[in-house]
Amino acid sequence: MRLHRLDLTAFGPFGGAQTVDFDALSTAGLFLLHGPTGAGKTSVLDAVCYALYGSVPGARQSGQGMTLRSDHAAAGTRTEVRLELTVAGRRLEITRQPPWERPKLRGKGMTVDKAQSWLREYDATAGAWKDLSRSHNEIGEEITQLLGMSREQFCQVVLLPQGDFARFLRADAEARGKLLGRLFDTQRFAEVEKRLAERRRAAEAQVRDGDAALLADAHRMQQAAGDLMELPGLAPGEPGLADAVLGAAAIARSAAREQLTVAHSRLLAAESAQAAADRALADVREVARLQRRFAEARERAALLEQRAEGYRQAQTRMERARKAEAVAPALELREAAEAEHRRAAAAEARARGLLPETLVGEGAAGLAAAARRAAEELGGLESARRTEQRLAALVDEREELGRQQRADEDLLQDAEDWLAGWEQSRAALQTRIEAAQEAATRAEQLAVRREPAQQRLDAARLRDQLAGDTESAAEQTRLAQERVLAAKAHWLDVKERRLNGIAAELAAQLKDGEPCAVCGATDHPAPARKDAGHVDREAEERALAAYQQAEERRTEREQRLGVVREALAAATAEAGDAPTEQLAAEREELERLYTQARRDASVLHPAQEELRRAEAEYERRSADRQQAAVRSASRVGHRERLDRERAALEAELAQARGSADSVAARAAQLERQVALLTDAADTARAAEDTAQRLKDADARLADAAFRAGFDTPQAAAAALLDDAAHRELQRRLDAWQSEEAAVRAVLAEADTVAAAQQPPADVVSAERAQATATQRARDAASARDAATRRCTELDRLSARAAAAVRRLAPLREEYDRVARLAALTAGTSADNGRRMRLESYVLAARLEQVAAAATVRLQRMSSGRYTLVHSDDRTGRGRSGLGLHVVDAWTGRERDTATLSGGETFFASLALALGLADVVTDEAGGVRLDTLFIDEGFGSLDDQTLDEVLDVLDSLRERDRSVGIVSHVADLRRRIHAQLEVVKGRSGSVLRQRGH
Repeated sequence: MRLHRLDLTAFGPFGGAQTVDFDALSTAGLFLLHGPTGAGKTSVLDAVCYALYGSVPGARQSGQGMTLRSDHAAAGTRTEVRLELTVAGRRLEITRQPPWERPKLRGKGMTVDKAQSWLREYDATAGAWKDLSRSHNEIGEEITQLLGMSREQFCQVVLLPQGDFARFLRADAEARGKLLGRLFDTQRFAEVEKRLAERRRAAEAQVRDGDAALLADAHRMQQAAGDLMELPGLAPGEPGLADAVLGAAAIARSAAREQLTVAHSRLLAAESAQAAADRALADVREVARLQRRFAEARERAALLEQRAEGYRQAQTRMERARKAEAVAPALELREAAEAEHRRAAAAEARARGLLPETLVGEGAAGLAAAARRAAEELGGLESARRTEQRLAALVDEREELGRQQRADEDLLQDAEDWLAGWEQSRAALQTRIEAAQEAATRAEQLAVRREPAQQRLDAARLRDQLAGDTESAAEQTRLAQERVLAAKAHWLDVKERRLNGIAAELAAQLKDGEPCAVCGATDHPAPARKDAGHVDREAEERALAAYQQAEERRTEREQRLGVVREALAAATAEAGDAPTEQLAAEREELERLYTQARRDASVLHPAQEELRRAEAEYERRSADRQQAAVRSASRVGHRERLDRERAALEAELAQARGSADSVAARAAQLERQVALLTDAADTARAAEDTAQRLKDADARLADAAFRAGFDTPQAAAAALLDDAAHRELQRRLDAWQSEEAAVRAVLAEADTVAAAQQPPADVVSAERAQATATQRARDAASARDAATRRCTELDRLSARAAAAVRRLAPLREEYDRVARLAALTAGTSADNGRRMRLESYVLAARLEQVAAAATVRLQRMSSGRYTLVHSDDRTGRGRSGLGLHVVDAWTGRERDTATLSGGETFFASLALALGLADVVTDEAGGVRLDTLFIDEGFGSLDDQTLDEVLDVLDSLRERDRSVGIVSHVADLRRRIHAQLEVVKGRSGSVLRQRGH
């Protein structure tokens, strides 16, 4: 990851817009970020972190949102951070704007705008930026995935906070574990410990519950068995608990079965005695029942004799009702005639009440005659009604002629007004059509020039790109040539050294008694020896292979340089010598003229259509004007004829209306009069008819009552019974007859009469004997049932206890195994001698890697004196695993890092931070970190140590890496020339950058 540019606006202490050019600062490798306390040095690092992750480091996370905004910023200036960087070979630009409170655009007051984020990537092929996302979450996931680090890891690895690492050196194992756990994400191992502990507790609970359930079943068996079972005094978990419980259960089951046999024998004897008592009681109860039955029958016979007179009266009442039923039809007919006459009389009274007083006393014939006279007068008005309707039609027609006349006058005036401006409108439309046709011709001419201009511009951009690629390829070719010469010289030097030391190789193959390959002698008194710089065949072959590889790479670079130069020549031939900016401007101007011509030509068709519609409108207006004039002339004679006919009709209707407002009103009066007279005549005739029918009904009723044997019709009506009374009277007669027959039947039964002659039955004594026998049988059955339930319950509980014992065995084995693993991972097991937790064990391996990486730089900073080592020794009764010691080469002693002095603590923590950065980078997938920041701590170093520390930091520039030091130490401003100064003032801080 390399930072290129950082733009700040209204962020932190910076009230205005500030820019940091990291490319210029990184050229020197080391650069200094300095300024007075409180000026905003750390705010620059906060801005980098905020741009990448949307939040600031560490405890400053509370400064999110609108609190990131500078208090010195103008009210209308929005807070913004823009960072341009290269990561994983991609050049990206991240822009973030936190939420801010701004003045409302309308009205007074403030409003809050939401946070905004943008992510763009530079497309080298197109030479432009392209948008990737505007989502906060998507941008955060993309950056985290590319960097391979979370925000906490980035702040610990890239923004090296020296104060944190000084505390890390002096911290205990628990504090170190928290920091390393965040950086290396070892939470999964802690989750393993937690999961094992949970499984241990769960297994322990299952075993404990199993023991408790077994003891509970044992107590239930003891309760069921009573005195037949005794439990041993064993607690859950004690050996032999299961065997003792199962043995006691077996003894209790055997004793319970013996008691069940005895109880069954006693129950058989009690049931036999109970059956005999039941039979005796049944016999006594039957005699008592027959005696009560005979006595009750005698009492019922006496009651029947007392009620005989009422029975005879009911029979007489029933006979009179049957006679009156023959008179019932005549009674119903008379009541119907009377009701009809009352309705007809009421209708006649209502109809006469609506007539004039002069006609109220008329009879039905007089009312009918008056109705006929009114009807004849109504018929005579028919002709007058038609005349009145014609007059109304004439008025409507006259008004319609007036409306048509006014409409034609308006139409004529509108047509005159429109036709007056016709020539001017047609000329304007014709001018627009001619201008659009000229623009269309111009657009066609410009369209021919667009594609050649675009091709020439693309060729110019490719020419500029290839020019840079040519210089880069030439430089790579030159470097490859230098590497070839160096590799060849190295190979020739190695070859010469090998030839010089060839005797040592031959001497290494000599064996006593075998002839020498050079001189043939079998004695070898003084064979040549290999010196310290001896070169063998493998070294010479490696040097030759390196030379050949360098030659191949040089050939590849030369071929690529030729290809790039050919492409550059082709692009130059097509683009010419004109600058790309000039060609782009010409292309933009051509495109602007073409777009303008297209826009002007686009109105041709609408203008032609508008002219066509205007010409059609001209024809229509002219025709309307002519037709309106003709209609107005023809309408004059028609109006005069209508006026004459109207005057004649009004004179004719004056007599027919009479006192009414109109003929229709007079006709309505006569129609109502005819209806009222007709209705009154009809109701009068109906009343007379119903009166005659009522008289006839009275005569028939009197005759029917006489024939049925009644003196008057009223007596016959009184003798009638309704359905309910008839049913009730018949029920009483039937009940008396049924009771008389039942009493005679009982008194005639032989068994009942015989029982009545015996002494009274003693039911109480028989019931007492039967109850005693029943209670004895019930007690025996209860004893048998209790013995049966005891046996069943003991069998069930014994089977459940045996099943529980079988289930508990594998659970206990599982608990033992999980408990051992949980204790081992938690560091509490006796097998874990160092009492090291699983997460601490993993972190100890990481800390060992960090200590090894930090030692490489610490030895250089301390001139070889100090070495960082990881220690897993226990301290007191605590746990081990995350100890960190320093080895002092001057004393040969190993001591705790907490004993280092202030300056020693600084460069030790710096070395630790750099080592941690290397390890975390490897952990994150090997993401290259080309830009690092180190925050404060240099003031505690002397000049010699400061030189050594700066040498180590300067070595980080290998492979184009840059390091930024955040400090206000004055001596560093003299030693480091590339500087970024933060200057604070009353209106906010500003940045001043000085190159190398």
